[in-house]
Amino acid sequence: MIVDDTILAFVSGRTPNPNMRSTLIGLRARPQILGRRLQLAMCLGQLAHESGGWQYDRELWGAKPTPAQALYDSRRDLGNTPEIDGDGFRYRGRGPIQLTGRAAYDAFTQWCRANPDAAPGAPDFADDPDRIVTDPWEGLVVPFFWEWKGVEPVAERGDVAAVTRIVNGGQNGLDDRVRYTDRAFVALADARDLRTWQTMAGLKPDGIVGPKTRSALVLALRRLPDVQFNPN
Repeated sequence: MIVDDTILAFVSGRTPNPNMRSTLIGLRARPQILGRRLQLAMCLGQLAHESGGWQYDRELWGAKPTPAQALYDSRRDLGNTPEIDGDGFRYRGRGPIQLTGRAAYDAFTQWCRANPDAAPGAPDFADDPDRIVTDPWEGLVVPFFWEWKGVEPVAERGDVAAVTRIVNGGQNGLDDRVRYTDRAFVALADARDLRTWQTMAGLKPDGIVGPKTRSALVLALRRLPDVQFNPN
């Protein structure tokens, strides 16, 4: 299977756009893990939620920050420093998975420089945060995050709630993440005609991704060959 922006458009329910193509550039550069269908489906479900269906490549920040955003400056767990006002906004979420905080920007710089085969010439993203939302770096945020946070073994279980805890730190937007992930399961299992697929799998052909269909899709994704990525 060739994964292009039409797959991401199906998952998100939106038309193809440049943010989708940026994501695919990063995925194509590091296919070792995310070229596997189950891993990719679990990842796309999270990306679709975090980016609003690939509408946004940076955290929305109004004239008045939200209560959570107002605390970013003092969040030492994010690598931000209370002594320097403005760290929260400067290192706000960027990329399709919303990389947040100076510590993450520093870690992304180190990862890119340690993996020049993915893309050579990485800048210092802590010094120039907006470079993260340029190609190829925007898409590379995704495989970096998956490796940095050790998501792979958790995603292999097909447990959206567990992956959400890693990505989000809690269960924010879980129902939406499940909905997007179910769409990714269907797309990557070649099951868009879901009733026919369910019939062939010996399931009730109701066209709904319920628990039994979801489990069958996860098993199918584990057995299917890896994908290739085409950003065009």
